[in-house]
Formats: sequence, structure tokens, C-alpha cells
Amino acid sequence: MTTVLIVVAHPDDAEIAMGMRIYEYARQGARVWVHCLTTGAPGPDGTAERRDECLAAGAILGVKHYSFSNIPDTRFVENRGEINSDLFKLFDETRPDVVYTHFPDDQHLDHRVTAQEVTTVALRAANNLIYFRSPYSIGFEPTKIFVGTRELLNIKARALRCFASQQQLDMDVFRKLAEVVYRQHVHHRVVDRFPPGMDSAELFRTARDIEFAGRTEPFQRRLAVKGPA
Repeated sequence: MTTVLIVVAHPDDAEIAMGMRIYEYARQGARVWVHCLTTGAPGPDGTAERRDECLAAGAILGVKHYSFSNIPDTRFVENRGEINSDLFKLFDETRPDVVYTHFPDDQHLDHRVTAQEVTTVALRAANNLIYFRSPYSIGFEPTKIFVGTRELLNIKARALRCFASQQQLDMDVFRKLAEVVYRQHVHHRVVDRFPPGMDSAELFRTARDIEFAGRTEPFQRRLAVKGPA
């Protein structure tokens, strides 16, 4: 079974950036693990409400494991040593095949630190490392585009509605972005050849992608197809 590890700074970061991709991984039989470095509060214990929101969203998307560190929100720079230590333990436990995290060039300092520390550990402990685009990414140019369906977008919207404490989550905005984002990066002649119903997308940038001889089929074709547990 392929293990996909997604490391984010805050609750809802993973779902905003790649909710459709998460669900598709789970639907194709991967073990998806999301790790959140803070639950969005300045104190060391975070908030139980935001943990519960993460777990509810993860259940919708088929996440096998949702874990947390206790890094105080907005205090990532002062706690880099603890972040690094937590990540090495996490990678030892999960032994991921592919890792996703924030794009390193980001307006949010917590996102920057997360990306830098995950990159440091992932390049030593995982085959493949991929950055996702967040709303605060700077100068992001995708090398991977995941194109999803209206069904996947609706499931992503359901997951995001779990984060009721975050009033800034405007699903009308996120839906529109998902529906038009790939048109910024893919020529209309290519878009015209997309399969029917593929009308929303999430963007990624590959930091490292290792291929092995004799294993050339796409990831989703190698896995047994089944619904998320």
C-alpha cells in the first residue's frame, strides 16, 4: 500500500490546497496521513474545536490518520528545533512514499517554516516530495495539475464546511478558483481535449520524483480501486 503523507502548518491547509487529491488518493486505496503542526492557537495545547474539525474533514476525505504537533500558532520560528524533531519521528513512523507540504515561498511565515523543515526531512527520508499551492504562495508555477470532477469538488466543499470556526472560508470563492485555475497554466487547445466532466483543478510543484525501472504505470492504475474507509 502506498503511503501519502501531507504535512501542514494549520487546520484546513490540506483541505483547501488538495482536498480533491486527498479523496482521490484514498479512493484509489492509498493510506493517507495528514499531520498538522498547530491547531491554530498561540498556546502549546491548541484548541480541541479545531482538532475535531480536522478529524471530521478527514473522515469525509478518507484520511486514515490525522495527527498533530503542539507548536504554538505564529511561533514556528522559535520552535524550529521541536518541529524538526517531531518531523523525524513522524517520518520514521509513517515511512511515506510521497510527501506533500506548503510551497516554500509563501507570505505566511508558518507556511515558510513548515515547507523548509519538511523539505529538510523529506529529502533524507522519502522518495518523492511535492509542494501544493496555498492562497498565500508567491510566484507559484505548477509542474503537476490534478484535474478533478464536480463530484470531487463537492466532496472537498463538504470537508471544508467542517471548519465552522473559520469564517474566512468562502466556498463560492474556492469553487470558482478550482474551476478556472488550470486555465492559467494550460493552453485552451489542451483543455479542450480533457475528458468530459473534468472541470476543476488543484496545483502542485514537484521537488523530487523518483521512478524505478519496470514500474512505469501511473500510481492510480497500480492500486486496487476501492472507496475510502
